[in-house]
Amino acid sequence: MTAPALRTQALVAGYEPDLPIVRGVDLSVAPGELLVLLGPNGAGKSTFVKAIAGVVPVHSGSVFLGESDITRVTTHRKIGKGLAFVPQTENIFATLTIHENLQLAAAALPKPIRAEKIAALYHRFPDLMTKPSRLAGALSGGQRQMLAVARALIVDPPVLILDEPSAGLSPKIVAEVFAMLQEINSDGVTVILVEQNVKAALSIANRAVILVEGKIRHEGDASTLL
Repeated sequence: MTAPALRTQALVAGYEPDLPIVRGVDLSVAPGELLVLLGPNGAGKSTFVKAIAGVVPVHSGSVFLGESDITRVTTHRKIGKGLAFVPQTENIFATLTIHENLQLAAAALPKPIRAEKIAALYHRFPDLMTKPSRLAGALSGGQRQMLAVARALIVDPPVLILDEPSAGLSPKIVAEVFAMLQEINSDGVTVILVEQNVKAALSIANRAVILVEGKIRHEGDASTLL
């Protein structure tokens, strides 16, 4: 039986030990799945994925990447193990150029393959290739998201987690970003998506989980929920 790409077991997490936001979440995500996490504001969606990524403290429970327990692994080492996380904000270095952003992400790779990986990402994201010397802070919202995702993909992660990638974007750009995520998923990358744009997210997902007050209240097939 194939191990889940990502699994949490009785995960309890939050910024303060005596005030947990995520309260005992058991979640299993299959390899190649595109899963969307839904729920009202304050439900704990972003805290949950940040806890998986190592940005928010885990107070109890476990996180597994494949068969490896990564609960106590630091964030930058989780990237090396194949877990990529794109936060909602501050997901690029605005004062660096597009190319410098990619070079910085590529520093996690062996030196001989860095240029090759960056070239492959330029091929995948032609908008970034047109002006690699442009400051990232001058990019449009959609281009920023593309750069943030490109930075995350540079290590060829089996699992990609994104927190609210459509926030602040126009409907047209949201459609472009979601099409990009579908393409990444079709290449075999497991995608976990926190999203407030329910209809758009469910239209591309295989499965959805609804969090309420830090607990899973419902999960099921995305098309049925839609």
